[in-house]
Amino acid sequence: MNASAAHARPLQAPGTGFQVYRPALPEVCPRDPARMALAADADGRCEIFTWDARTGTTRRVTDSRDGTLHCAVDADARVWWFAEDRSGRGRWHFQDFDGGPAAPGLAGLRPGLPHGLAVSDTGTAAIGLGDGRRTTVHLGTAGGPGRPVLTVEGPALLTGISPTGRLLAVSGPAGSGRAVTLVGCSDGEVAEVARLSGRRGRLWALGFAPGAAVDGELLLVQEADERYLLASWTPGGGLRSHDWCRFDTEITARWYPAGRRVLVRQDRRGRSTLATADLDRCTLTTVRTPPGTLLDAAPHPGDDVHYLWTDTTTPPQLRSTAGTRLPALGGLPAPVPGRHRDLWTPGPDGPVHTLLSQPAPAPGPRPPLVFLVHGGPADHDRDAYDPQVHSLVASGFAVARVNYRGSTGYGPRWRTAYAEGVGLAQVADLVAVRADLLRRGLAREDALGLWGSSWGGYLTLLALGTRPGLWQAGVAVKPVADCAAAYRAGTPALRALDERLFGGTPETVPDRYRRSSPLHYAADVRAPLLVVAASLDAKCPPGQVRGYLTALRAAGVAHESMWLATGHDGYTGADHMAVLRRALGFLDRHLRPAPAAHQAPRFPESGVSGSTGPSGAPGSHDPNSVH
Repeated sequence: MNASAAHARPLQAPGTGFQVYRPALPEVCPRDPARMALAADADGRCEIFTWDARTGTTRRVTDSRDGTLHCAVDADARVWWFAEDRSGRGRWHFQDFDGGPAAPGLAGLRPGLPHGLAVSDTGTAAIGLGDGRRTTVHLGTAGGPGRPVLTVEGPALLTGISPTGRLLAVSGPAGSGRAVTLVGCSDGEVAEVARLSGRRGRLWALGFAPGAAVDGELLLVQEADERYLLASWTPGGGLRSHDWCRFDTEITARWYPAGRRVLVRQDRRGRSTLATADLDRCTLTTVRTPPGTLLDAAPHPGDDVHYLWTDTTTPPQLRSTAGTRLPALGGLPAPVPGRHRDLWTPGPDGPVHTLLSQPAPAPGPRPPLVFLVHGGPADHDRDAYDPQVHSLVASGFAVARVNYRGSTGYGPRWRTAYAEGVGLAQVADLVAVRADLLRRGLAREDALGLWGSSWGGYLTLLALGTRPGLWQAGVAVKPVADCAAAYRAGTPALRALDERLFGGTPETVPDRYRRSSPLHYAADVRAPLLVVAASLDAKCPPGQVRGYLTALRAAGVAHESMWLATGHDGYTGADHMAVLRRALGFLDRHLRPAPAAHQAPRFPESGVSGSTGPSGAPGSHDPNSVH
């Protein structure tokens, strides 16, 4: 069992009026696939539950003030969870599937940031914990004392343990000389076995084969010749590329429980497909799924595949190709109203893809349009249900979701097309799509807004400052506002990302950081602006947001601010709904045509809040993405 995180899905939350909504598949016990664990809504926050497919019953495992998100199930049906504080630091614990006392995953470990959990078939547990500067991997028998076996400076993630517990895989930046490090652990001795470089083609480790005849066969995705292909590594054979199994856009993959077969999920142009790759026969067979997006997919015994399917109008649905009983998703809202279509806008590096959602036609002027700017940058908007889209369309707004240059789902060349500079290339794409929408008569020049979170919030601020005459309102949630200050106060993973994007540090290439920093253009902002920030945010630190707000005040720019006492990722529905209500009200005031009466913001009937989260494509395996 290898795990780093699981996302929450909504179950009914009595007495709250809202739910936490971050869907993913349940974690499944390798030896007893009827036993599962999942993070789900509990009174408006994420908590861990068990699910027994035989009886259709659930049991709540955790109860914390701020919620619990990360969970896993090992081969002995122990349920694991990461108990963390608001800063994101904590420890792993476990409990038997049917209940009983909870125990520390490994005893004696200090609290840290979760950088991976892996438990072998023999009960050996490996836990990766970070302190903000380095990652240490600890090893021991589940529940027993842990001992440090490896410390890595900078960003790193424990990505697997072999079935016997004799090998560990630790991932660094995919394009670095330590993209994957293999560590041998036998008879109390620890030694580096191999180090795989990603400098000639980025590498992502995806886990060891379960119960394989060759203990320690590691599955990888490799980037080569503008393609993504499967690869594998074995102790005796080294790294082997499976050239016959290559794709033009990002993929992720998982081993089947038996045999050398792999389930491959591809993200392409905002939608997803599944295929089974047989590494011995060199064949690729399509797994039929409905058109739309597969947020997650996992193979299980009996050739059963569990997958989480959605499209823009349909909330996520858990499905099984073998008809396995899976948890219900609770009181999800009705289908998204309105009309939904794809648009392609010519651009310097190829056409820019936009997912456009419009409310039903009504008398009067065209509705205001909001650019809902995705985060990442290694992510993309997809043909998938999004509560923000639902709320906006139900409130009478049109929504444009643009997969600007740098997005996943369009191939390696699109991911690295930053000709105008970091952030500036992405803003240029937003501006081009804006012009295209106006040219097609799909938007009004006097009613255009921007709304983004994290990297999307950064692009919102940058667009408002560099192209101030084009927008009438903006909402930036937990943004990067000062690139140099964010670099200095950020995590090692994000500093590594910045150095790759900018080509150096703020000291070595200061002009590039300044040119791409929203702070540099704060005095030029003309549209009303709402900035939402978090006081414990490690990815988009609060200090650089405060500096930006000070610059806005000094320039007399009309703005509002909202502060959350959380980290970058919150697990409580109350915070999500507070931001959603504040943002919708703000956009309504500034984008509705005067003197028309403001339309009260509307929300999905169940009050669902949250997001669909990362796709699992190679970019999301990097421990250095803002999101």
